[in-house]
Order: sequence, then C-alpha cells, then structure tokens
Amino acid sequence: MDYWQRCNVADALLQVEALSKRFGGIVASDALSLSVAPGELHAVIGPNGAGKTTLISQLTGQLAPDFGKITFAGLDITALPTHRRSALGLARSFQITSLFLDMSALDNVSLAVQAHAGHSFRFWRDARNESELREPARAALVRVGLGERASAPAAELSHGEHRQLEIAMALAGRPRMLLLDEPMAGLGPEESARMVEMLRALKSEHAILLVEHDMEAVFALADRITVLVYGRVIASGAPETIRNHAEVRRAYLGEQEAADV
Repeated sequence: MDYWQRCNVADALLQVEALSKRFGGIVASDALSLSVAPGELHAVIGPNGAGKTTLISQLTGQLAPDFGKITFAGLDITALPTHRRSALGLARSFQITSLFLDMSALDNVSLAVQAHAGHSFRFWRDARNESELREPARAALVRVGLGERASAPAAELSHGEHRQLEIAMALAGRPRMLLLDEPMAGLGPEESARMVEMLRALKSEHAILLVEHDMEAVFALADRITVLVYGRVIASGAPETIRNHAEVRRAYLGEQEAADV
C-alpha cells in the first residue's frame, strides 16, 4: 500500500463520497469517491465522456449531485453555492478561457482579486490606482510567469499565455486548492513544458485536482491518479500503479500510450 492509499479521511483536504449524477439515462458520476490531501496533486483521467468535467462542476457547486457528499477542510459543502466554496478556498480554471480580451493581463487579474475581496472598484475613481487590487494581481502574474506581460492586452497574449493568465486569476483569491480543467488543452510542446514547470512550482503551495488529457504531463506531475470510465472509478493510486494496472490499460491507457506517453 502506497503513501496516498494510507491517508485516511481525516488527512484529506477534499473528500468526495459516493457522488452520483445522472442526465436522463446517462450516468455522469457513478458512486464516485476520491480524496485530495494537502500538498497533493491528484490527477483525474479517463476517455472523453468519462465524467471528469461533471465531477469538477459538482465540486465547485455549478452542478448539484443527485446523491453523495463533498467535504472540504472538514466542512460539508455539498449544498453550498459556488461563491461560498470559493470563499472557503476552492478555485477553478476552465477548459475554455473566459477573459476580457480588450483589457490588460493585470486588469483581468485585478477583477478576479476584486471579486474575491467582495468590494467594488469604486467606479467614480480610477480602479488602476487601487493598490489593494493591483499588488496581489501583480504577484499572481509573477507566480505564473507573466510578470513582464502585465500591461499587455489579453488579446495580444498567446494561447499558452491565456492559460497562464486564467490560472493567475484562480490564484487571485489565495485558494487552498486549485481545480484545473484541461490546462494543457491546445498547447504546443514548448507551452506544455512551461505549464508543467509552473504547476510543479504551484503544487508546493496548493493542493491541486488536475483533469488532463496530456498523459505525459499527468505522469510528470501527479502524486496520485484516479481513472474514470463512464463516471465510475476503476483505479486510483500512484502513477506507476496506474501505468501498470491491467484494467486501466484495457480501458484507456493501453490504446493511448503510444500516442500520449
């Protein structure tokens, strides 16, 4: 039994128990259980339609589960709205970025800081002079490698920089845990390598639940991997355990390894 398997419920920052969600006849989450420990990067993988994004949407409160329980930092958050979960320290990035392209990178992150802080931009003053917004926004941009691009309009940033900017916005609320949905989507080899290094640095300070199709990145980063097929957990364990798991290879990795690993 590896270290992560020995972790009990009391050690977990996030605990998901028997989470179930149906859309008509489609089972998106099938009595799904997993946990994420403080300081752990836990990757969730599986074929398209496995229920990965549905899982994250339930964790953030954008979807209500039909059954099951979600505990974060010792609190039952199953019925809490999204903004309450965010205030507790859960932050999400999305598969498709949603940025204000005509605003600078710094302005985008400042808006995220403002949203988490819960106060207005004081519309009758120049928001760009609000140091309580700008300073944490600059710090978040530095952490994701965009410190020198703070004044650049988001429209001028590359696709990879958009992904970095979105993570900076997730960091704006000083979260305890990041929920990252396909941060490597659409990235080229060099951009993917930069993203991996950035996430490696971030995981020293934040627990991370990572949904990702890039198997090279998953195996480079993950402390533990959970594999979903049709909303059901078929395996969960250390990367080498998953790589050599017969059912996982049949269901997913076996047909993907040559292309992805």
